Amino acid sequence: MNDDEIPAWKPALDAITGARHGGQTDGILDQLKDLIAAHPHVAEIAYQLAWTLDSVGREAEALPHYESAIALGLAPNEQSGALIGMGSTLRNLGQLDRAVEVLTSGQRQFPDQPEFAAFLALVKYDQGHYREALQLSMETLLDTSEDPGITAYQRSLRHYLGELK
Repeated sequence: MNDDEIPAWKPALDAITGARHGGQTDGILDQLKDLIAAHPHVAEIAYQLAWTLDSVGREAEALPHYESAIALGLAPNEQSGALIGMGSTLRNLGQLDRAVEVLTSGQRQFPDQPEFAAFLALVKYDQGHYREALQLSMETLLDTSEDPGITAYQRSLRHYLGELK
C-alpha cells in the first residue's frame, strides 16, 4: 500500500470515534472489539479500544490494549495520549512504580508536554512522596500558567518552591 491509500479499517475507526466524540456510546465498545478482532495488529484501533475501556472505568481491560498500541507504534500525538492513558490507568490499578516508569518515559519523549508532569505528580502523591508531588505540581503551574495572579507572584512562588528541596 502506498502512502495515499486509506487502510481498509480506517473508515470504520473514524466512524466509531466520530460517534463517540458526538456523544453516542451505545455499541461503541462492541464495534471497537469487532474491529480489533478483525485487525489485531493495528495500533490505532488498540489505542481507541484502550481509551474507550478506560473512559468507562474498565482500566484492567484497557491496559493490555494500551500496551499493544504502544508496542505496535503510534503517530506522535496518539503515542503521547497512549502513554498518558497507560500511566493514569496504571495509577488507578495501583501499579505506581510502573506508572512512574511510563510517565517518565513520556516526559523524555515529549518534553514540551506538561501533562506528563501533572499525572506524575498524582502518582508521586499516591506513593507518599508529597514534597515531590507538590514540586512537580507547582513547577508545572508556574511553567504553564498565564494567569495574571500567578505570573505576578511567580518570583516569590519559585523562591518558596526552591526552599522545598
